[in-house]
Amino acid sequence: DGKRVRRKAVARTKKEAGERLAALRRDAESGLEPEAARWTVADWLERWLETESKPSVRPRTHLMYQAAVRNHLIPALGRHPLRSLTATHVKAYMGVKAEAGLAPQTIRNQHATLRRALAIAVRYGYVEKNVAGLVSPPKVRRDEVNPLRPDEVRQFLGAAHGHQQETLFVLAASTGMRLAEVLGVTWGSVDLGAGTVRVEQTLVRYEREFHLDPPKTRQSKRTIAIPGHVVEALRAHRVRQVEDKLKAPLWVNDWDLVFTDEVGRPVESRGLHDEFVGLLDRAKVRRVRFHDLRHGAATYLLAQGVPMKVVQDVLGHSQISMTADLYSHVVPELRRDAADRMGDVLFGS
Repeated sequence: DGKRVRRKAVARTKKEAGERLAALRRDAESGLEPEAARWTVADWLERWLETESKPSVRPRTHLMYQAAVRNHLIPALGRHPLRSLTATHVKAYMGVKAEAGLAPQTIRNQHATLRRALAIAVRYGYVEKNVAGLVSPPKVRRDEVNPLRPDEVRQFLGAAHGHQQETLFVLAASTGMRLAEVLGVTWGSVDLGAGTVRVEQTLVRYEREFHLDPPKTRQSKRTIAIPGHVVEALRAHRVRQVEDKLKAPLWVNDWDLVFTDEVGRPVESRGLHDEFVGLLDRAKVRRVRFHDLRHGAATYLLAQGVPMKVVQDVLGHSQISMTADLYSHVVPELRRDAADRMGDVLFGS
């Protein structure tokens, strides 16, 4: 605004004073905020958590950032002046964490948290560059997707017949919904007449309580068509739930969730995983993760010739490249099928 701005710096020697003066001039010329010159990395990360992360991301995501910042980043890097943090510091940090036995994905998550925080600092003129962005995080080996075969899924669902959450497994296997999405389905989001389920929220547990949070991304909010067999399974499940409600001394399903325990409480994902593995063993099929039901649904759709774009929409992926990358193992089979179909069109069967 045309007014003179004075800055004060204290130094012990003339040489040090000259260096401080030069630093202040550089900051002024580069447009950096003088206020941030006194901050440490810890100062900024705490400010970022409170003023940037907390208001803008899902509560569970904020808690993940908070754990990475306070349990790892601040203890290791917090003492450094914010503007003195270098790419070498960040690289050394990741090396120490790797030697301590942290998984590559965990280190990547911590690196991403620091990179996000520093990106905001650059935007506000607190630092000149994002030094975390100059360092590549460790690579994570992606396991090949190897879901249950359709016959194995049928065996599994047969073993789950009569289980309290039988219909939950049926819905997950036939739609590819994420576990948190399935657990968050309410009867208000199910249209049995139209044969659809709307994904509008996820059920997650943090801070010792269940929460209904928004889906992972904007694309995750979607309406999924379900097979007729699944519609009938949901009808039967609703009848059983009403019977449970009548028998329960106190029914606590305030959210009107489709999947609950015998007294209406939300289903705990950790316990469900254990029951899932037990049912796999009872069915005498190989052990897979619950998430592999999602991979299986996508693989079956692609193998049936469903376009990749449609599969992306069903799964709620934000980008089609993500779908194509995850299920590249199905592409050779699709190419063969496409060639055979072209042959039928041009030359007859």
